[in-house]
Amino acid sequence: MRFFENWKAGLKWQRLKPYQKFARMIEDHWDGIAAFCKPENKVSLGFVEGLNNKIRVIQRRAYGLRDEEYLRLKILTCMLPPF
Repeated sequence: MRFFENWKAGLKWQRLKPYQKFARMIEDHWDGIAAFCKPENKVSLGFVEGLNNKIRVIQRRAYGLRDEEYLRLKILTCMLPPF
């Protein structure tokens, strides 16, 4: 947080609007960014890639279906353990 505050203070004199806008966005979302950086909140990239692949397969198999709620339920239940 200290590094970010120093960086943001340095932007004041540079008059770079896009960076100031970026700094405001980071400041607005700081709680979520800090929560993501905690070790207990980490999710392995392998798990995320596997989940994305399963979602793509479900979408491919559901081609032509118009019921978005059914697709949503299929995605939510794809990671449940089998009975």
